[in-house]
Amino acid sequence: MLSVEGIGRKKDDVYILQDISFTQQSFQHLAIAGETGSGKSTLLRIIAGFIQPDEGRVMLNGEKVKGPDDQLVPGQKGVGYLSQHFELRNNYWVHEVLEYANKLSEEDAKEIFHVCQIDHLLNRRTTELSGGEKQRIATARLLVNDPILLLLDEPYSNLDMIHKQVMKKLINDISVKLKISSILVSHDPSDILSWAEHLIILKDGMIVQQGMPEDVYRNPANEYCAGMMGAYYLLPEALAASLAGETRPGWNGGRILIRPEHILIAHNDQGLEARLKRQNFLGSKYEYIIEAGGMELLMYGPSALPDDTDLRIRLHAQDITTLH
Repeated sequence: MLSVEGIGRKKDDVYILQDISFTQQSFQHLAIAGETGSGKSTLLRIIAGFIQPDEGRVMLNGEKVKGPDDQLVPGQKGVGYLSQHFELRNNYWVHEVLEYANKLSEEDAKEIFHVCQIDHLLNRRTTELSGGEKQRIATARLLVNDPILLLLDEPYSNLDMIHKQVMKKLINDISVKLKISSILVSHDPSDILSWAEHLIILKDGMIVQQGMPEDVYRNPANEYCAGMMGAYYLLPEALAASLAGETRPGWNGGRILIRPEHILIAHNDQGLEARLKRQNFLGSKYEYIIEAGGMELLMYGPSALPDDTDLRIRLHAQDITTLH
């Protein structure tokens, strides 16, 4: 459905995007991650037709996406772009905002209002809405314009936990119930890993890794990609061998990458000696900050431990990555 081919964009003769290429199938969940300034929003706006690329092209269902240099009114037909600020006009009735954008039948529009959970908000003014309500209405405004591709730029960044969960359900329903493809930009791995079917990681305007989220999580291309997907540690081989109780094939002098869930309490005399320094209650689990082998490490467990507990720890996972 979507083909991004060799996209480059410069600012003051410096690349802010360089040689960006990927494809997206219809209804595929595609996520883009990267640190602030890596080019995520610029890439979305190029796909939406709001920014002209200096190099390459974007093809949507076989037709070139036109930039602002190619047409009088910027924006690509069939593409909806939800910015981080989801602007709504002040002091308008919600039903007016939606009617201006609506290209669907009344029945189809009502279905979108139901999916977006805004049926009860149609007779309110935009100044009377919460941030989460405004975002759902801004999303509905894009959907009634009948897009085939929805671009979501940090859709959860300004939401509290309750509204975030509502928005997550909405984004999932957009694909399942409305059959609309989506690209989601986020820097939070918890927003990406459970939703995306394909993940792209950007750094300094370039793709540094892409693939299935589980593959990227378990086999990051480098330390930057590892960090984008959550907490991690790089252990010297000797320390990793002490934790694992063995030296495993593939450990050839590089640093061993582990994550907190790889560390378990050893319930016997084997494993590496460790001391509990601090623990925090996270609701469904506890996180333990421990000291072992001269390093401070984070691990998880189901219940609280006595303070200053001496314990032994071990490594569990068989697919630990070596970074050279």
